[in-house]
Amino acid sequence: MTSRTRIKICGLTRREDLEAAVAAGADAIGLVFYKKSPRYIAPADAARLLAALPPFVTPVGLFVNATEAEVQAVVREVPISLLQFHGDETPEQCVAIAASVRRPFVRAVRMGPEMTGADLLKYEQQYRAASDLFSGLLLDAFVEGYGGGGKVFDWSLIPKELAPRVVLSGGLSVQNATEAVLQVRPYAVDISSGVEQSKGIKDPAKIRDFIAAVRKADATQSI
Repeated sequence: MTSRTRIKICGLTRREDLEAAVAAGADAIGLVFYKKSPRYIAPADAARLLAALPPFVTPVGLFVNATEAEVQAVVREVPISLLQFHGDETPEQCVAIAASVRRPFVRAVRMGPEMTGADLLKYEQQYRAASDLFSGLLLDAFVEGYGGGGKVFDWSLIPKELAPRVVLSGGLSVQNATEAVLQVRPYAVDISSGVEQSKGIKDPAKIRDFIAAVRKADATQSI
């Protein structure tokens, strides 16, 4: 049986980029609701963008240290299906916000040098015990600020038993996507800066090539 790695293209701000991601076969697209990000999109613009999204492609909303009221306001205006918490939110805050808008959520973990595999397993267990709305961990490289650093972390830190449930992010590109999927074998991959012409502006060719590189790894795993 062929294993298919799910793919999310994050940081979309333009309709042509959304259409390029969908046409290339993305499973999910990400919208950044963090005003300090160069990939920020206002809720009204995001709502217009998602009007062009076909069924069975998951729209994900990325938040950084947003309040419950702020997330509620976005969800009232934008039909996002999944929340991605990418700041310093506590487990209690993630659970409360997700429950208030009745959406599942993914928790981003910035992989600092002190992080261990045991830490990740404990972290996942803590979130799963706290809420049925928890969907999984997204593993990203630690950088100053929040996300979008384009840095790779040490993939060997990911426990083999956890890998099939995580979303792998951080420094992914056309050049390393096949290797990343073959080494980690994650449930999904998430890319933003690696498929851009400039911050917030995607490159359709890079999107196509990245997805092809992931599918190459999937095909290799099925042999």
